[in-house]
Amino acid sequence: MSRKLYRSRSDRKISGVLGGMADYFDMDATLLRLLFVLIFVFTGFFPLGILYILAIFIMPKEPFA
Repeated sequence: MSRKLYRSRSDRKISGVLGGMADYFDMDATLLRLLFVLIFVFTGFFPLGILYILAIFIMPKEPFA
């Protein structure tokens, strides 16, 4: 069985990118969001902000079950 990376439809705050990544890596979405915010603040907008915006457009939405 293969796993696919999707934007989450159920576990989303903005667009579901981090919720989908948390499902894919089998970790808590809140912890992933906290790590994202910490890295975002300490490195500035460009590295993570640009990747997040790209992920919104590149990652497909989770299919309906």
